[in-house]
Amino acid sequence: MRRKSALAGRQGGNPVKFLPMPNHPDHAKLLDLLVAGPVAVLTGAGLSTASGVPAYRDRHGQWQHPQPIRHQDFLASATVRRRYWARSFVGWPRVGQAAPNAGHRALAALEASGAIASVITQNVDGLHQKAGSHKLIELHGAIRQVRCLSCGATFARAAIQDWLATTNPGFTGHDASASVLPDGDAALEDAVYAGFNVPACSNCMGILKPDVVFFGDNVPRERVQAALQAVEQAAALLVVGSSLMVYSGYRFAERVHQLGKPVVAINQGVTRADELLSLKIDADCGATLEQLVRDLARYPPA
Repeated sequence: MRRKSALAGRQGGNPVKFLPMPNHPDHAKLLDLLVAGPVAVLTGAGLSTASGVPAYRDRHGQWQHPQPIRHQDFLASATVRRRYWARSFVGWPRVGQAAPNAGHRALAALEASGAIASVITQNVDGLHQKAGSHKLIELHGAIRQVRCLSCGATFARAAIQDWLATTNPGFTGHDASASVLPDGDAALEDAVYAGFNVPACSNCMGILKPDVVFFGDNVPRERVQAALQAVEQAAALLVVGSSLMVYSGYRFAERVHQLGKPVVAINQGVTRADELLSLKIDADCGATLEQLVRDLARYPPA
């Protein structure tokens, strides 16, 4: 039988405790939460920065890159689509080849131990899957796949990269030094992508779009329902590497708080849910999660 967590029954409106280091004395409370679990985990871009995938926002919750492409703009403008695919052609190799970091691997280990019931990620980079997480909900989709908006056919993003390379030989924008952006594209000057050949569906010549939720689009209803069910059934919610500034993620912290269950965060900087948190660790995600794995392995049985 799992031990009752020291945080169980606490209301999220209590003052947040900030833990500067994984070995802080209150680290035991987070460990106890996992032992009392299982918990649901919600991850964001801050978890993947150690893998070379940049985050959208800084520690103050402010944009640190140009805002990502918007769904309606992609649908409405052939120019926007050309810009996206040219930039994606440059940025994809570095994101597609990114490897899971210590934080991803630790979460997979915690899932295997039974401490984690499910992982809900706002990231589209596929690194949880590479790390071995199985009980995974990719809330915003997966950039490794491309979908036709007309017939629904899907294609591997790697295959689209090969097509782009073949039909855009000598593309001058292919600059390895270009700054990679969080959504898998790269910062290029507008003039660079003029005349860039854009992929179309090989079945119906429809518009191809990465199988991710762009800003301004809605998360599919069935995905939201699956995530809500996961957090409602869990003993608590652990937020990792997310400012929760976007409502698609914040809603889960809000729901768990409404249920009177603990909401805990490991995140460097502010979150939209700070007032809902029972506990907050302002520290590196990977180092903190690795410490939890080590401590859980030697935690005394109930």
